[in-house]
Amino acid sequence: MILTIIFFLASVAGLWKIFQKAGYRGWEAIIPLYNFYIWLKVIHKPLWWFVFILIPFINVFTVLLMVVETLKCFRKDGLGEQALGVLFPFVFLPWLGFSRKQQYTHPKDLPVIKKSAVREWADAIIFAVIAASLIRTFMLEAYTIPTSSMEKSLLVGDYLFVSKLSYGPRVPHTPIAFPFAHHTLPLTENVRSYVEWISLPHYRFPGIRSISNNDVVVFNNPADPIERPVDKRENYIKRALAIPGDTFELREAKVYINNQRQPDPPEAQHFYRVRSDDPLSARRLRRLDITDWAQQIPGTYMMAMTRETAATLRNLSGITEVTKRVEPRGEAKRHIFPHDHAFPWNQDNMGPLYVPEKGATVEINNENIALYERIISKYEGNDLRITNDAIYINNEKTTTYTFEMDYYWMVGDYRHNSEDSRYWGFVPEDHIVGRAMFVWLSLSPERGFPANIRFDKSMRVIR
Repeated sequence: MILTIIFFLASVAGLWKIFQKAGYRGWEAIIPLYNFYIWLKVIHKPLWWFVFILIPFINVFTVLLMVVETLKCFRKDGLGEQALGVLFPFVFLPWLGFSRKQQYTHPKDLPVIKKSAVREWADAIIFAVIAASLIRTFMLEAYTIPTSSMEKSLLVGDYLFVSKLSYGPRVPHTPIAFPFAHHTLPLTENVRSYVEWISLPHYRFPGIRSISNNDVVVFNNPADPIERPVDKRENYIKRALAIPGDTFELREAKVYINNQRQPDPPEAQHFYRVRSDDPLSARRLRRLDITDWAQQIPGTYMMAMTRETAATLRNLSGITEVTKRVEPRGEAKRHIFPHDHAFPWNQDNMGPLYVPEKGATVEINNENIALYERIISKYEGNDLRITNDAIYINNEKTTTYTFEMDYYWMVGDYRHNSEDSRYWGFVPEDHIVGRAMFVWLSLSPERGFPANIRFDKSMRVIR
């Protein structure tokens, strides 16, 4: 936050001096909105540009264009200078304003610069990359579903758009990065695509709405085994079953929020044990949209399917049993959160579990510290230690903790084949990327083009 304030003040100070060089009063640079009106006059651009200043996120791109036009007023026409000016306006604006060597020229008095075809193309490409990067960072981003953890709701090979505007776009933690790359450079396996010597604090712009129960959300994996900045961790997509302040519980694979039974998403899948007097062929199962199955012994199968498919299968001739596989209550699994013997939980039975809300205070002790240990130390950056059965946070003995962020409980719709909060716990608010909105194309990885196009699964809203 301090670094952000410094950058902002440096830019305003630069504009103050630039306004003075252009014949305006310097203090006009500190009046919100009015300063943009004066700035447009300084660069001699039409006042209707001001409309774009009022549109969230479009205004970011508009300001960068204004920075470029300001550079031109100081005869900075080089491609490299303009690119650096866009990336570091908090450096270039003060330099132009405070340096006595840098003289302002009104745009009408600037000589006409004839650009070569190469330069015209280079300018177009640079600003296209900048515009696309801004849209990708602050508005909308394309994703591909790589795993089956959300089937049948979302399929491997689905191409979808994720809205950053819904929950509010984040300021990038690592603003200096290779365009359109996530955490590694293209065509490499481990060469980082970003630098960390400039790292911005977490800040989220206001969103259109907040996360609601059962929203399908893209977020950065909090359990990424590779230590990276938050915004460069692997992207996951799951359903937000519980939101801040909720109490989550699984009873026999059934979801309860605040002690109220919640219906499963229509396409949620579980494993079922199926017995049949007659052999079941792959073709017959495919007609039922059962694609993940295995024969355990002759006549007995394990299949992943929705509740509706299971009901259909029960009515087929030759089927003698269709039973959902559920792990018994009280049968502890150490790979299940919070990985502590005091909580005998498994993927089908866990809780009740409070999902932390920003500002809420809970009692902490040796019996429940396993639930909140990662939040306190990892996500919220405190020094946590337990000595002689006493809990110390930042060297102060305590029996309570107040949360600094909101947290979410994310679970995949393919309940028995999803790595999610049941395994690694809560998802902090600063890991939230956006809301999955729309599948524009669906391609089957098992077929070649054009037979791989799933027309019935393309162009659909995500629910």
